[in-house]
Amino acid sequence: MRKHPAPYRPRALTPIARVPGLDYDVLDELLGYSLRRAQVAMFLAFDEATRGMGITPPRFTALVVIGANPGISQTALGKVLGIARSGAMILTDWFEARGLVERRRLPNDGRVWGLHLSRKGEAFTARLKRRVVALDLRNTRMLGKGERRQLLRLLEKLAR
Repeated sequence: MRKHPAPYRPRALTPIARVPGLDYDVLDELLGYSLRRAQVAMFLAFDEATRGMGITPPRFTALVVIGANPGISQTALGKVLGIARSGAMILTDWFEARGLVERRRLPNDGRVWGLHLSRKGEAFTARLKRRVVALDLRNTRMLGKGERRQLLRLLEKLAR
């Protein structure tokens, strides 16, 4: 009898700690290294906020964008997420199967589907946003409001 391999499971993400006494050489000057350490820490906070809800950062982003832009097309959603339209369709199917998102024909173009949060999706997304924002603020509390705004502005500059 042929034995099937265990399904792939990514290793658990852990914070990237600084080890006292080690020389980090050029790493201390590399923005990418610091961004990666910060990204892992923030992802762990996101995971804590959404644990057991089946939500990933792209799913959260999609729900928030759909909620803020009722009628958005799958093509536009794909652009926001940096994925192909087919990927946005798969994501929309996932949401639709859970009753979170509805596809509706756009009144000005019957060939295009607009995406809308269902009532269940609106409630779910509102709860998610409260949890994620609260944990995001808690995990960045060492920054003053001005520093937080400045960091967001600088990160936006880098992302362009």
